[in-house]
Amino acid sequence: MGAQLRVYKRRIRAITATKKITKAMEMIAASRIVKAQRKVAASMPYATELTRAVTAVATGSNTKHALTTEVETPTRAAVLLITSDRGLAGGYSSNAIKQAERLTERLRAEGKDVDTYIVGRKGLAYYGFRERKVADSWTGFTDSPAYADAKRVAGPLIEAIQTETAEGGVDELHIVYTEFVSMMTQNPVDGRMLPLSLEKAVEESGTKGEILPLFDFEPSAEDVLDALLPRYVESRIYNALLQSAASEHAARRRAMKSATDNAGDLIKSLSRLANAARQAEITQEISEIVGGASAMADATAGSDK
Repeated sequence: MGAQLRVYKRRIRAITATKKITKAMEMIAASRIVKAQRKVAASMPYATELTRAVTAVATGSNTKHALTTEVETPTRAAVLLITSDRGLAGGYSSNAIKQAERLTERLRAEGKDVDTYIVGRKGLAYYGFRERKVADSWTGFTDSPAYADAKRVAGPLIEAIQTETAEGGVDELHIVYTEFVSMMTQNPVDGRMLPLSLEKAVEESGTKGEILPLFDFEPSAEDVLDALLPRYVESRIYNALLQSAASEHAARRRAMKSATDNAGDLIKSLSRLANAARQAEITQEISEIVGGASAMADATAGSDK
């Protein structure tokens, strides 16, 4: 019985130590969510004004640009998938991967080949385990992305869409990331970034229904688009990285809170079992003492006779 009590106490100590770790991780994730939300809010004015500028150039000129012109029969598409570098975040990365899988199936059903670009070790491990080809990947910054990281990711994607498909380029660029809605809700979403949809750009810029002024472009509208559209792609990717980071921290906080609560429940259950084992041990000891005293009393009574 004593051995069983020792086992319970050892398990309680181990789970208590784990509970302290998960509680600390929960608090760290909660503090990082606030920072990530501030970064998302700070990036929005730049992204909005940049979208307004791109919309003005695209709608105010008749220039056909590679990044705004729809291909009549697109045959190849690129998908950028944003996942996490670390685990312990519940279904955060797996949900984004599932969304990317659905998008890939949809694009292939439309007759398009798909090149996959991945941000985050979790997505890279998923594709590596299944021996699937990845066009390019980036890791090491998913929990705190900087604009330089978004620029590094955007470079190969812009180059791919500016290259002819016969030479290894793509006709479309899609992105899959996790949208931060609230502390309790994070939704994996996908969207097409390029070619730029003017209707969507007008909606994003907040100029829907407005009468846009006439512009003169120097040196030319095409040169302005050459300069603006890469910045537009970088800002879109940066915003997606920031939202994904906030979603990752929120998912990790929720997962760690659940783990902490489960550890607390398990400690209570083991404590009850340990108390029951201790009570049984005490009862057994009392029974042995009473039995021993009774035997001694019987032995004494027999010798007196």
